[in-house]
Amino acid sequence: MKGFVEDIEELTEGNTDFRRVLYTGKHLQLVLMALKPEEEIGEEVHTDRDQFFRVEQGRGEVWIDGKRTKIKSDDAILVPAGARHNVINTGGKPLKLYTLYGPPNHRDGVVRATKAEAEATEEHFDGKTSEAQTPRHKGQKEAVSEA
Repeated sequence: MKGFVEDIEELTEGNTDFRRVLYTGKHLQLVLMALKPEEEIGEEVHTDRDQFFRVEQGRGEVWIDGKRTKIKSDDAILVPAGARHNVINTGGKPLKLYTLYGPPNHRDGVVRATKAEAEATEEHFDGKTSEAQTPRHKGQKEAVSEA
């Protein structure tokens, strides 16, 4: 087992992709996100998984079951399974954050540069973990086939 050991603050602040799956374990997944000003993740509900967010840069708001809360750098957010939620960048600069899904939500190694690209493709977790994949070096993007 290799696990994952990296400077998460550096990786998150350097990320410009809407979604970048960094590591996928059997029961947990680490994903970087960058939201442009006025961009949002999009309202969603994960009925079978909890989600944790950590804001590294920027300002915004999170909605959890209709309750709005302002968020900023260094804030943590926990969304329990079944809660309708959304994260919105309300600032003038990118909102940089990372999220942990338990269990995983996306295919391992997926990189989506934009929200439109993420919405245009189906990429739900297929059971393959980072440990089972060909090793990637730090910062390497995986070419994901849509076939």
